[in-house]
Amino acid sequence: MPAISAGKVLVTGANGYVAAWVVKALLEQGFAVRGTVRSDSKANHLRSLFKSYGDKLEFAIVNDIVKEGAFDEAVKGVDAIAHTASPFHTHAEDPSELIVPAVQGTVGILSSALKHGSSVQRIVVTSSCGSILEELPVPKTFTEADWNERALREVETKGAAASAADKYCASKALAERAAWKYWNDHKGEVGWDLVVVNPSYVYGPILHEVDKPEHLNESMRMFYDAAVAGTYDKDMLNWGSSWIDVRDLGLAHALAVKTPEAGGERIIVSQSVFKLQDFVNVAHRLYPQLPAGDTDFNPATAVYFQAYDTSKVRKLFGIKLHTIEEMVKDSLEDFKARGWIQ
Repeated sequence: MPAISAGKVLVTGANGYVAAWVVKALLEQGFAVRGTVRSDSKANHLRSLFKSYGDKLEFAIVNDIVKEGAFDEAVKGVDAIAHTASPFHTHAEDPSELIVPAVQGTVGILSSALKHGSSVQRIVVTSSCGSILEELPVPKTFTEADWNERALREVETKGAAASAADKYCASKALAERAAWKYWNDHKGEVGWDLVVVNPSYVYGPILHEVDKPEHLNESMRMFYDAAVAGTYDKDMLNWGSSWIDVRDLGLAHALAVKTPEAGGERIIVSQSVFKLQDFVNVAHRLYPQLPAGDTDFNPATAVYFQAYDTSKVRKLFGIKLHTIEEMVKDSLEDFKARGWIQ
């Protein structure tokens, strides 16, 4: 694929936590953006936020991403697509509540691009490290070659009785596999290539519209409960995985659009391992009035189970990632500006 350094990019679910930063990064990189939202009122916050970009930002209404042909109109006249719209929550009873919209939404936009996106040159799909990692009794560094087969087996055999995490991870793995299959099946018919971005747990400041902590997206609500509200016990504070700053993830999407060598690649985007207590320690150091959490926690002896090989993203994009100190500091400053920290 030739480099796409200008033109219009469609961002699905544009008013979401990650997507808002994708929109920002694309605008800053010189692209025009068409964002999809479920209703026109949901675009008002982004219109205000990015008003300095004028007509470089526009919106299309897609009120149901599962509906056949949902993106048929939205894909017309764009040069690339960043498909971020997918459910991210862990309270579904039936796995299909997550799997159906994740798979159908992803295949749906690829199908719309095939039929109506004659100008599309690249599609970037936001997947997750949830489609890669497996819960193991020993630490492991995962790569783009790994798939979360265990979660798929758990959901297939247990159905509604599978864990919430397994349901979510299975939805991401199945949606991603469906994307790769669709692209491989239709390579001869399309003028675009495919990139899949696999972020670890996403944290960092908020751009999208949130009126109170209870309405934060799931990962940042977890951050708030641990570092500000202090509602987690020691066991939960010693839970962890790997994380990425949402600002770096937004930039990674923009670079995935414009970097020729990214075509056909699956790309892990992650900073480092963490325990929630690591976030708490930084927060308490910056704001001593915030909870100290587990004062017996020792990062030198803690076991960090899920790490990722990030050599590909560093080689392709050369992003200087935000540190844990920067992410926590900027997130807390955002909370303070909103009146959520006294």
